[in-house]
Formats: sequence, C-alpha cells, structure tokens
Amino acid sequence: MTRTAAGLVSLLGLDPAIYDAHALHGPGRTYAETNCYTDILIELLHARGEEPLAAMGCTLRMDFEGDQWTFFKPFPDDLERLFGIDVHEMQPYRPLPEQAAEQIAQGRTLIVELDSWYLPDTQGMSYRCEHVKSSVVVEAIDREAERLRYFHGTGLYELSGEDYRGVFRLGRPFSEDVLPPYTELVRFDARPALRGGELREAARDLLRTHLAHRPNSNPFVRFAAQLERDLPRLLAGGASDYHAYAFATVRMAGSAFEVASSQARWLLGDEAARACEALLRIVEGCKVLSFRLARRRPFEPGPALAGPAGAWDEAMEQLDAAIA
Repeated sequence: MTRTAAGLVSLLGLDPAIYDAHALHGPGRTYAETNCYTDILIELLHARGEEPLAAMGCTLRMDFEGDQWTFFKPFPDDLERLFGIDVHEMQPYRPLPEQAAEQIAQGRTLIVELDSWYLPDTQGMSYRCEHVKSSVVVEAIDREAERLRYFHGTGLYELSGEDYRGVFRLGRPFSEDVLPPYTELVRFDARPALRGGELREAARDLLRTHLAHRPNSNPFVRFAAQLERDLPRLLAGGASDYHAYAFATVRMAGSAFEVASSQARWLLGDEAARACEALLRIVEGCKVLSFRLARRRPFEPGPALAGPAGAWDEAMEQLDAAIA
C-alpha cells in the first residue's frame, strides 16, 4: 500500500499515464478484450508481477449454453493455488469509498460492479450514453479529492469529480430502487505465490483438469443448430440486438480460444504447436462469422461453423496428446 501526501491511497503505486498492459491486451490480438471480469484479473495479476496466463486453463471449458457461450473467468481456487489470492464476496454495508480506502490501507482491494455511464475509458461506447454494469478493480482512491484509479478493460484508468460522485452515488439524489453493487474482496495473503517451475507445474496440472472437464460434445455443432433458429430474429431486429448477440456468442468464444492458444504456447511450447494452430482457426472462424452477422444477410450457419467445429475437435485431441 502507498499513501501520498495528497491523500491518495494506492495498492501498488501505479500511474495510469505510464502503465503498460499485459500482452494479452496488446496490439496484434484479434480480440484485444475478453470480458470485463477476466480483463481486470489479467491486469491485476500482471501489475503485481504475476503471469496471468497460468490461470487461463479455464478457457478449455468453453461451452455453448443454449443461448450464449460460457462467460469465462479464472476459477477462484486456481487463483489461490497459483498466486495465493483469495477472492470472495463482501458486504457493501457502508459507503464504498470508505471501504475501498480501508481495505487498500490493509494491502487488499475490491472488485466492484460500477455503472459504465461514469467510466471515461468507455468513451464512444457506454460513457454518458448507456447504463451498463461493468466490473473494475480499485487500484487507488482519494476520498478528499474525489479521484479513483481502477483496472478496467485493457488497462489502468482514472476518474474524478462528477464521474467519481456518479459511480459511488454521492452528492445528489439517485433512484432508490437500485440495489447495491456486487462487491468482492481480494486478499493476497492466502498462501505464498508460486514461482518458476512450481508455477508451470501447477498450471499444467490445472490445464489437465480443465481439459478433462471440456464439453462432452462439440459446442460449435450445437451453436450452429441454434444460430439457424436465431438468425431470422436477428435479421429482423435492430443493430443493438446484433451487438448483444455477438458479444454473448462469437465474441465470447473467439476471445476465450485466443487466450487458450496463448496459454498453451506459454505453458507447453512446441508440444502444443498444432493445438495452437487449431485454436487460432477457431478464432478466425469466429471473427469471420461476426462479419457475416453484421452484414445482416441470410446465410447457412452449418457450413459457416464447420471450420470452427473441426478445429475444436483437433485442438482438443492435440491438447490431450500434449498434456499426457
């Protein structure tokens, strides 16, 4: 914890102006973002000097769940085993700025769902135009100066003034029928973090476990069948319907399997070369399907998803061989 003379209480003493994001959020990625929860854990771990790829075996459990793909995020047990980090729900029974400042002063932090209407890093998306909940990690707070530094999306950002008062619902009347935000406490003292060979050994063991819990049938085959039923509704609907559908389906799957490829390459190296190639074919197939959906013209989902379906079978087979 770092406390400045100006009253800023910071977990790691970071400056958003010079912060360098993890390579998972770097240039050249097909999907620079995954989802709000996984993205903030990637950056929190990275900022602490850990390797977030170690915790990404969960991506191999990606499944089509009837109307969406799995909203993937590292398992709490994995975070504790690998990095000694304990994440659990906390009760926001007091003003959140007070709780955040006190927890950071004790070397902990909060994950909290805030309204993107007040998050300036979402400029051009939801900032000041749409009320969307999104998870952030509090890195620093200055209650007197009304400043908040937070991990969100692909980096570290700062808000202040009216945005500060908005995210914490301070200084003016707000609707009383809004529930308190879902809030989690993040502790870093559950156990010593693993390093070097021990970290890779544990990550490999977790990857094997997650691989054993992959879907029992090809999820892209099931997705194709559902998309055939959904497509008439999507073509008849508006742009917002498409964007919501794409985020919950092809974007979620594509971003997850791109992370899976990165993790396999980091953990298994040349042993996973063919698996990584297959995983990246899934990513490319998801990107192409996004474009086809955006054009809003009829097409046959089965042939469009045949490539990702075949690549999923190959990727799982190759990973089985590499991890054996």
